[in-house]
Amino acid sequence: MAAEGARDQSHIEFLEISSDGNEVTDPNRQAEKPEHDDTSFDYSKRTQWLRAAILGANDGLVSVASLMMGVGAVKQDVKGMLLPAVAGLVAGACSMALGEFVSVYAQYHTEMSQMKREMMEKNGGDEKTIDEQAVKKKNRLPSPVKAAIASAISFSIGAVVPLLGAVFIKEYKVRMAVVSVLASVGLVVLGGVGATLGGAPVMRSCARVFLGGWMAMAITYGLTKLICSSTTSTYY
Repeated sequence: MAAEGARDQSHIEFLEISSDGNEVTDPNRQAEKPEHDDTSFDYSKRTQWLRAAILGANDGLVSVASLMMGVGAVKQDVKGMLLPAVAGLVAGACSMALGEFVSVYAQYHTEMSQMKREMMEKNGGDEKTIDEQAVKKKNRLPSPVKAAIASAISFSIGAVVPLLGAVFIKEYKVRMAVVSVLASVGLVVLGGVGATLGGAPVMRSCARVFLGGWMAMAITYGLTKLICSSTTSTYY
């Protein structure tokens, strides 16, 4: 009995009563924390690379698929459709890489200029402090070379999807149908992946990317068909 009383007394000594007199807490007891807290994740950390990857893949898919649909509106042979598509893939990948490279450098110089202007107003232009802040700012930005490579690769991956659907199919109508289906699936996948990684509504993102891609393909097909028809009629 004496031992039990000592244990109870030692336990009571570690108890504290809150200031309002209603709660009793044990300072040695740690608050339970959930093992996985999804709400604490900062999705903004993914903004830079997610934007470049999704934009590159979506641009490659839409531009090459639209190009193939436009050429397919006036030419039915496989070679006539594939050659412009391959040229579009190479030119688009190079353009995306260069654009991302210039964009990252432009962002860096713009933010540096703004930061230096603000620090000049605050502390009279302490060069050492400005240099330290510049290094920190630069380290937070993505590498221009890595961003360019990522954009070129993602563009190429998106562009390859419709190309693979047409390269082995000789029948014109089947080829056009396969390109349309593959482009649609690719658009939905890109919308879903972007929404999942960015924490956005999946269905809304898929619908937005799907409708935007199909609008581009339909406009390209329709305008090419219209221009070809009007040009042909002028010769008769």
